[in-house]
Amino acid sequence: MKSLLFLLSVVLLSLSTLAFAQSDTHKSTVAPAPSEAQKSFATIKSLAGEWEGPVTVAEMPEMSGRKPMHLSMRVTSRGNVLVHEFQEAGTPLDATKYDHPVTMFYVDGDQLTLVHYCDAGNRPRMTGKTLPDGKAIDFELKDISGSTEHHMHHSIFTIIDANHHTEDWTFMMNDKPIHAHFDLQRKN
Repeated sequence: MKSLLFLLSVVLLSLSTLAFAQSDTHKSTVAPAPSEAQKSFATIKSLAGEWEGPVTVAEMPEMSGRKPMHLSMRVTSRGNVLVHEFQEAGTPLDATKYDHPVTMFYVDGDQLTLVHYCDAGNRPRMTGKTLPDGKAIDFELKDISGSTEHHMHHSIFTIIDANHHTEDWTFMMNDKPIHAHFDLQRKN
């Protein structure tokens, strides 16, 4: 009888140890809450798709009302990068004749980061934060590789709804800001 009680005690102790071990394992596999940068990145990734719309350049009215812009946004690199590519609608992808800036969005540590591969030949890097309204992400210049004479300096992405968003980009030209407003509708 004593050996049966001893065996029962060992089995119960083993089961309780196993239960606590499973509980600890469960705790370690639960994903931590997403950071603010990860939440902002999820928001910007929701824009993946094809877009078109007009551009308005306040300081250069002759640039406004021309051909609409076409924007392609696609998620790549196992969901870790969003590629943003602009061009005039209806123009071929010919970098020798047409502008075709590319911007990459990704999470770097605790920052939502974009690198803009500019037609001016430089690479401004900006960090972004979702504004309190939850619909806009504001990007501020962090640093720049290449010439600083002409460069992208600031941008704001505002999500109107799933099929409509705006982008406001500020380009610095010899320390003079030029503001471009893109009003984009989803094409697919």
